[in-house]
Amino acid sequence: MFSWILALLLAIVVWSAATVYLWWVRRRRDETRAGLAALASLHWREFSEIIRRALHDQRGWHMLAQADEDGAPRSDFLMRGEEGAPWMVSCKHGRAYRIGAAAVNELGTALRLAGAQGGVLITEGIVEREGIAAAERQHVEILDGRRIWPILKPYLAAETENRIVHTARRRAQRHTGIAALASLTLGLLVGLGYLSSHPPTAAPAVAEPMVKPAAPAAATTARPDDAVTAQAASKDLVFAEPDPATLDRYQASVSRALAQTPGITRGIWLTRLTLAVDRQVDDEIAWPLICREVERYPVLRTVRIQLNPRPGVTEPVRWRQCSTI
Repeated sequence: MFSWILALLLAIVVWSAATVYLWWVRRRRDETRAGLAALASLHWREFSEIIRRALHDQRGWHMLAQADEDGAPRSDFLMRGEEGAPWMVSCKHGRAYRIGAAAVNELGTALRLAGAQGGVLITEGIVEREGIAAAERQHVEILDGRRIWPILKPYLAAETENRIVHTARRRAQRHTGIAALASLTLGLLVGLGYLSSHPPTAAPAVAEPMVKPAAPAAATTARPDDAVTAQAASKDLVFAEPDPATLDRYQASVSRALAQTPGITRGIWLTRLTLAVDRQVDDEIAWPLICREVERYPVLRTVRIQLNPRPGVTEPVRWRQCSTI
């Protein structure tokens, strides 16, 4: 009886720890990743407007200069704080940004020339460690992909926000159920192991010695389960997606290769699944050059490629994929 009580307590403890992790860590991380992808998919004008509304509602800031004379939005603009001092806001729209000290120092120079009290650098990307250190010296506040989602979340369309939140919640619920089954299985194995190591004492036998075939049978039946478990683990390893750092390295390698390819000006990753390419040659020449670099990495074969118009040529933006499998 004591073994089953111990097994039940162990299952409850393991399931509780897994539930806390899935709902307080994993769910928030999944929601943030999907939210940043939704923000990165917005048009620049929509993203800029969301930034301005958030700063106005949450900090009481007001616009000083909205746009150039032609009506195009600017990446850097001034807002007046509650105390009346001007602040410079710099937006780097896109998840592919990896901002270092140079960009932060450039913003610091710009805000001093504009007579601003300080600056705010906003991006869905990541500000590197040296960029954060430079921001402290330049009086620049950093709002990158690690902090921006909770701030801008209320300003997305209601259906988009609900879809992101519900998707992360459903995934947490599904994984919580899986964790419950795994915890029960662990408790069962612990209970059975306790019984095996502490067999009940029996009265002295007066009959013929008993034959004990149970141990070999248990060992025999355990081997298929071990094989199934090993096979499942092997499949998980084969189909596992690369971690974010590896995926960043793949994307950076593709961007460098395209920048060095004749006829291709540059390739910029707007999102995890979107690559924007500036080129000087027509589609028939540019497309094989792009796919040659993208298909070097199987995980990037199905990304969406945005072919921007050539300089001086009137043509629409085109979207294609190297592979649909």
